[in-house]
Amino acid sequence: MLRLFVGIDLPPDLKLGLSTLCVGLPSARWVDPGNYHVTLRFIGEVDEGLASDVDLALARLKAPRFAVSLAGIGSFSGRELFVGVEKNEALVHLRDKVESALVRLGLEPEGRKYTPHVTLARLKGAEGRLEGYMREHALYRAPPFSVERFSLIASYQTKAGSIYEDRADYRLS
Repeated sequence: MLRLFVGIDLPPDLKLGLSTLCVGLPSARWVDPGNYHVTLRFIGEVDEGLASDVDLALARLKAPRFAVSLAGIGSFSGRELFVGVEKNEALVHLRDKVESALVRLGLEPEGRKYTPHVTLARLKGAEGRLEGYMREHALYRAPPFSVERFSLIASYQTKAGSIYEDRADYRLS
């Protein structure tokens, strides 16, 4: 079984810039900068056959290249710290195409509202400092970056954290 998701990798300089935000919350489990990405769709555990079908379906998608800007700091219920993605119709369009392709394969539709973001940390016991951290970094903004491809990514869980491996890349036109 493979644990898969569809995502957009970030440029190395942006990953480096985001890594400078990873201080000031001692109980945070910071995400390795090499794993920073914008998730388009979490798929979950699938067998090799379905993984191959997903790859074929994603390879058929056509969408234009676009630019994305990261801005602001947020938290999902105090459990996850993230940098937000500014509203972007092209990103949502790509995400919707990915979602439709996966549902046509028989996968359950995504149940949550799509909130594009880059996860910086998993939080446990950081509530007291989280508010201050978020205030301090509220105006964070990165220069836009060009999205020219998206990827099918496998996630392997280890004691040290997740390891991500690109299974396939798909070019945008």
